[in-house]
Amino acid sequence: MIAVSCKDGNSGVDNGKYVRYTPEQIEALERLYHECPKPSSLRRQQLIRECPILSNTEPKQIKVWFQNRRCREKQRKEASRLQTVNRKLTALNKLLMEENDRLQKQASQLVYENGYFRQRTHGTALVTKYTSCESVVTSRQQHLPHQHPPRDASPAGLLPIAEENLADFLSKATGTAVEWVQMPGMKPGPDSVGIIAISHGCTGVAARACGLVGLEPTRVAEILKDRPSWYRDCRAVDVLNVLPTASGGTIELLYMQVYAPTTLAPARDFVLLRYTSVLEDGSLVVCERSLGNTQHGPSMPRVKHFVRAEMLSSGYLIRPCDGGGSIVYIVDHIDLEPSSVPEVLRPLYESSTALAQKTTMAALRQLRQIAQEGSESKVTNCGRRPAVLRALSQRLSRGFNEAINGFSDEGWSVIENEGMDDVTILINSSPEKLTGLNLSFSNEFPSVGNGILCARASMLLQNVPPALLLRFLRQHRSEWADNSIDAYAAAAVKVGEFSISGLRIGNSGNGVVLPLAHTVEHEEFLEVIKLEGIVQESEGAMMPRDIFLLQLCSGMDENAIGTCSELMFAPIDASFTDDAPVLPSGFRIISLDSGKEASSPNCTLDLTSSLEIGPTGNKPTHGYSFTSGNMRSVMTIAFEFAFESHFQENVTLMATQYVRSIISSVQRVALALSPSHANTHGGLGVLLGTPEVHTLSRWICHSYRRYLGEELLKPSSEGGEHFVKTLWDHRDAIMCCSFKALPVFTFANQAGLDMLESTRVSLQDVTLEKIFNDHGRRTLLSEFPHIMQQGFACLQGGLCLSSMGRPVSYERAVAWKVLNEDESPHCICFMFVNWSFV
Repeated sequence: MIAVSCKDGNSGVDNGKYVRYTPEQIEALERLYHECPKPSSLRRQQLIRECPILSNTEPKQIKVWFQNRRCREKQRKEASRLQTVNRKLTALNKLLMEENDRLQKQASQLVYENGYFRQRTHGTALVTKYTSCESVVTSRQQHLPHQHPPRDASPAGLLPIAEENLADFLSKATGTAVEWVQMPGMKPGPDSVGIIAISHGCTGVAARACGLVGLEPTRVAEILKDRPSWYRDCRAVDVLNVLPTASGGTIELLYMQVYAPTTLAPARDFVLLRYTSVLEDGSLVVCERSLGNTQHGPSMPRVKHFVRAEMLSSGYLIRPCDGGGSIVYIVDHIDLEPSSVPEVLRPLYESSTALAQKTTMAALRQLRQIAQEGSESKVTNCGRRPAVLRALSQRLSRGFNEAINGFSDEGWSVIENEGMDDVTILINSSPEKLTGLNLSFSNEFPSVGNGILCARASMLLQNVPPALLLRFLRQHRSEWADNSIDAYAAAAVKVGEFSISGLRIGNSGNGVVLPLAHTVEHEEFLEVIKLEGIVQESEGAMMPRDIFLLQLCSGMDENAIGTCSELMFAPIDASFTDDAPVLPSGFRIISLDSGKEASSPNCTLDLTSSLEIGPTGNKPTHGYSFTSGNMRSVMTIAFEFAFESHFQENVTLMATQYVRSIISSVQRVALALSPSHANTHGGLGVLLGTPEVHTLSRWICHSYRRYLGEELLKPSSEGGEHFVKTLWDHRDAIMCCSFKALPVFTFANQAGLDMLESTRVSLQDVTLEKIFNDHGRRTLLSEFPHIMQQGFACLQGGLCLSSMGRPVSYERAVAWKVLNEDESPHCICFMFVNWSFV
């Protein structure tokens, strides 16, 4: 029974004594609590009437019971949260203590080596100049590298290689075999992904991660060994042989292929030995290394179109954690053969940070994601299981990688282009590629049934943060996309009515965003984009219809170092089943670490025909110059279309022109976003050299003084350039819109662009109607005659919307008519005073 204290000062009944409820009464109250934790007064009275066992209970007592029940629930959740945080902090403290021990060992070793070298240097100075031949030969023999005898490729011969690999891996995971330094921007904590470190001064590139996950060790090992499920660049892992060991472990021979991230470099493959065993302390170990002639193990012939890379001792150390879960150590150490790629791309293949983001942290994030899904609801708010949404994301990424790499064993073949080869065209007519697509166009589009065409290109970008550019492409689709091309691609899957219940709808430039899922750290988003009112021709009439795209975007955090920014999308049909076919297109922007070289700001053209592959010392030709300290990135574009064989030539021409137009749009956007074209005045550099802006600024201020009788800007004896700077830096949002049936914005100062959440490039996509709600539009409509007659109007404070749909509050607004030199109306100018985001 539960006792509840209740006093009602306004009633005549003394409810100050404790009320004890019977188990039957508690059961009835608990049923209602699970239905409605905070019932209204009417609902509580209804409960008393419907449950005879509560007939003698006062409504006030029922109210107090629910208050106490909610309090206990809140205390239980808080206690559970604190226990979880305490468990994480305990595990993190253990990891930090082990890391401290490792650093102490490393420091001791460095002190010993320093003393040894000092002693050796001092001893060398005392040795006589003349030494005997015998001593010289003996000294040389002592410093010859140890020669490993040839090893047998049989199971008995592989076990020593596996044991040596295990020792090497453990020395990297918990020892001092590699000098680890903390990855920039990654700070350990209870809510962080883990302790992330990268190598310093070792062969190849290496990264290490330590973290706590809420999964048992065997489950962790199962997930990590299934590399294609979490490593997006992994094309396939084939198990060639499985050999048990006497100690209960297993030795596996693997062949792994890895996609190339861009069209400018070949793919990689590995021949691996994987050793799985259990240590004496109960820890589970899965370690891997490459096999080949250098390791004296079995070798495999090289595969065409793949560069054989080497994996040094890597793997996973999984320790059971007190209270459940596991402490996981992940080590990745590889040599990607950087000399096989163009020199401009070598920083990517020599970056331990890129390896950490792409592989090491991806493994840890996958574990955290699956652990969180296991502790929460099995169905998301869109009615789909998390595993299904993860599979959709994986299929989008895999399809995009297939388009970029274009392997012949998947059915892809390259069409030879005549003339410019900035855009590469590939054709795929394999039945596997076409399976699942609804290959029959309607709405006057040709029937599809013979193949898939892919148009792809790569370009070098200068001084543009990949995350910033990707966000712009995602939010302002109209800047680069063509609605007719979207309609053509969508017709292949019969896009029709679409509905997902329970989703919050947001704005995305020219489309509506329907969020589906996101990862734990919000570094990746899966969403549906609804393009409204796309006009298509049907039976001789122009019919507007909605088009839906399944979209995956990642790498939008500008503070994350070494990330790859991706935007992939595919048209989806009306049903959108879990196994719906996808034909992905999109963008991938890879940051090239700022090293010794950076490209010329003007080099944003395709690099396929202008870069040579050679030794590290070779320089790219064709006029590319490199300067220190510039930000560089490489963008890869790939778009896929279904087509009928007799329309192949037409579709090829359409796809080529479309990708070229996208390249031109991206170059224009990149130029506008580039900090090198925006001086300390935040994007003012281009405006200062534009006579039209000087003239418009003068008209704005002159008209303001004429109609409102005061100065908009403080008078200054300096020139017109200072005049434009002052207007640009004005604290209030100032923006001009055109005199049209549907007014659009033509100019805004920095505060205006911030308020609209737009840029100079996309400003004309923002209409005056979009930023006002219904009340604001009615107010503006009523004040418009006053603006035209008396030249200005003062609007009361209220709310408006940015181009991204965010509400903006402002204290007041002023609108006035801007006159040109001929005293004719040129535009209307608005000034929003003391604005802020709600």
